[in-house]
Amino acid sequence: MWEKELDIASRAAKEAGAFLRGTFGKLIRVDKKGRIDLVSEADIESERIILGFLRESFPQDEVLTEEAGLSGPKASRIWMVDPLDGTVNYVHGFPFYAVSIALREGDETVVGVVYDPFSNEFFEAVKGEGAFLNKGPIRVTSTAGLQEALLATGFPYSIREKFQPVMKRFAKMVYNAQGVRRPGSAALDLCYVAAGRLDGFWEEGLKPWDTAAGALIITEAGGIISCFDGSRHSPYSADIIASNPLIYRYLVSLIAE
Repeated sequence: MWEKELDIASRAAKEAGAFLRGTFGKLIRVDKKGRIDLVSEADIESERIILGFLRESFPQDEVLTEEAGLSGPKASRIWMVDPLDGTVNYVHGFPFYAVSIALREGDETVVGVVYDPFSNEFFEAVKGEGAFLNKGPIRVTSTAGLQEALLATGFPYSIREKFQPVMKRFAKMVYNAQGVRRPGSAALDLCYVAAGRLDGFWEEGLKPWDTAAGALIITEAGGIISCFDGSRHSPYSADIIASNPLIYRYLVSLIAE
């Protein structure tokens, strides 16, 4: 049903990813949007590449991107684009970053792609059709206990203002889980849960372009997502819990304490 949309999103993500791979370690200009929030020339060019694909193929759609914000006509369909998720990693030469593109129709995400240019791993999902990594099906883990679970998280850009509650949640997870990682790209963290490399993920202070694609990929891989309080998650939610169905209730419980 969304074959053209998936094709265009895939081509846009891969072309933008090829650019990012080619400029990795060669950046000239990096600016600050906040105290620890960076934007590079790579973010801007990757976004330009993706917008070119979307505006040419779907001029009737609205587009929300991290750097340019909202553009295009007001519409029931909106593309959510993160041209470089993991900018801080990218700037420092840490090879964990991605391109994320999702399409929302009404209140549902129907197409999501996340491309890791460094590893050449392409995650994709269409609503109702399953989740895939490089065309092979993926599934969340069947880990049943938190003590056997490997989790991931990220820290918000407002970490200095929210240090105590953020670190309290982090400490509880470290104490109860087998391990916790903090890789630095929410889009890839979500895809790693979908692919069974992680059992769960939580983070706050997120934006729509951070989670729209990855959340669809997780649910299509059999996982569960919600807000910290267990309520229904949307890309506009500021926090997210994502995991396999077996440890989900433990994560919600720990965060709610």
